[in-house]
Amino acid sequence: MGLMGYYLIAGIMFLVGMIVSNRLKSKFTEYSQLGLRNGLSGREIAEKMLHDNGIYDVRVLSTPGELTDHYNPANKTVNLSPDVYAGRSVSAAAVAAHECGHAVQHATAYSMLQLRSAIVPLVNISSQLSQWVILAGLGLMFGRSNPTILLVGIILFAVTTLFTLITLPVEYDASNRALAWLENNGMTTPGEHDKAADALKWAARTYLVAAISSVATLLYYILLFLNARDRD
Repeated sequence: MGLMGYYLIAGIMFLVGMIVSNRLKSKFTEYSQLGLRNGLSGREIAEKMLHDNGIYDVRVLSTPGELTDHYNPANKTVNLSPDVYAGRSVSAAAVAAHECGHAVQHATAYSMLQLRSAIVPLVNISSQLSQWVILAGLGLMFGRSNPTILLVGIILFAVTTLFTLITLPVEYDASNRALAWLENNGMTTPGEHDKAADALKWAARTYLVAAISSVATLLYYILLFLNARDRD
């Protein structure tokens, strides 16, 4: 079986990921041209959502790059890319509110966010080691396969897969919080709200593709292990 199956899975998921990523960029480009009726910038949207949720210890900052928006729980900052930070569009409002959704999760001790944060140190280690250990277990580094080493690599890779799965409810929940706040507080018109929901839907799909890819790869590694054990 070798690694041909892995390359096939990786190739398919890479192609799907490219399609979703390009669609996401297309959506955000389209909706960044649609001005928000209330005229608020992404920064103003973010600060208002934070304050409406009783959060006053989180700073809203501008960060370089495109689609680099994120919430950092370590220093309590909502980091918005320049187009979102200063933008006064539907996409800027959607992204800013989504990242504030993570801040609200943090402030309310949302369990899945806490779990994801707790395993980050372990994920950092496993993501660096898993591929090398798996290659060693398959005999591609030392010339002879070793099911035990392969199993260790699979366990390490499973940690990163778990992280991608935990990320899904975290991201979907943040979007739901953002959309509910935008609608309930009159930040968007019905038409603007639909487009904001569409933009966040495509953003969430990038995480979904990553999770599916990781699960498929993990299952393939497990199949390799079972075959190697049977031959041993």
